[in-house]
Amino acid sequence: MLELSYEGLVAITPRSGMAVVGITPEDAVDNFAILAALAGKGAEMATGRITPDELAGLRALAAAIDGSDDVVGANRRFHRAINVAARSPRLLTYLRQAVRVVPGNYFELFPEQERRSRREHAELLEAMARGDGGAARAIMEAHVLTAGEALGDWLAGIVGDAKTVRRA
Repeated sequence: MLELSYEGLVAITPRSGMAVVGITPEDAVDNFAILAALAGKGAEMATGRITPDELAGLRALAAAIDGSDDVVGANRRFHRAINVAARSPRLLTYLRQAVRVVPGNYFELFPEQERRSRREHAELLEAMARGDGGAARAIMEAHVLTAGEALGDWLAGIVGDAKTVRRA
């Protein structure tokens, strides 16, 4: 519990106990912005390090998302393969921590994001195939940021705050 308090997930009050700290819409967007930076760097690194066989495997993983009974799992496998192709154990450690902010039911909450995600995966794969690490990074960052903004807006609606939390 002490570790969770260091992460800002629980509040410890002396002689009173602990309470779970709620996540604000702004927190959600901030968390996804951090994840986007890490995932973008991973895509850029992977572009320079990926083998033709790994790229073919990524294409197969992207195609497997379509019509999958487990879209969330298929999407995770796709992103994980990119992260592994970056060949950076340190990056994987940071990503493993950061990805915890993504709700397991994300595509159930935002079914329209599934279609957008497939399109962006295709754009990302094309940039990687061209060897354009900068474009791969930009596409991945935008991909993750858009997902975070959707979650932030949804949370804003739940807490009764009609304003959006998009960041410039």
